Amino acid sequence: MTRLITRPRHEIGFAMPRNMRSFFEDAAKGTFNGQVTNYVPRVDISQDAKHIYLHAELPGLTKEDVQLTVSDGTLTLKGEKKQEEKSEDKNYLRIERRYGQFMRQFTLPENVIESEVHAQFTNGVLDITIPKSEPTKPQERVVPINVNLN
Repeated sequence: MTRLITRPRHEIGFAMPRNMRSFFEDAAKGTFNGQVTNYVPRVDISQDAKHIYLHAELPGLTKEDVQLTVSDGTLTLKGEKKQEEKSEDKNYLRIERRYGQFMRQFTLPENVIESEVHAQFTNGVLDITIPKSEPTKPQERVVPINVNLN
């Protein structure tokens, strides 16, 4: 007996972008739109029965430094972490913090309500809540059987 097994997209969760290799290579190189950057915000993703949650660390940024958009199944987080102006009276011995433009994109599953995405920015953390739509229950129906009389 052959059984057709499929995994609906909503069970997979966040699907990887098609250009995954390029995306990760760019992140490793620290590039954004062809420009070198060293800043890539870290994001935790979790879910429960009713929502998907993203928590992005954006220390030192304000809500004016960040743009969040949702379109055609893609959530895009972009912005810029600007480097402090170096002054003549400071002699930097080491600079470890990272700066630059950034963009993170996440492919959303089909079972979310894009128009109801909510974001809250508190103490350098952007909390994004994405509500899931109610799953449609498969309905059983009787299929009529036709009879050919030849």
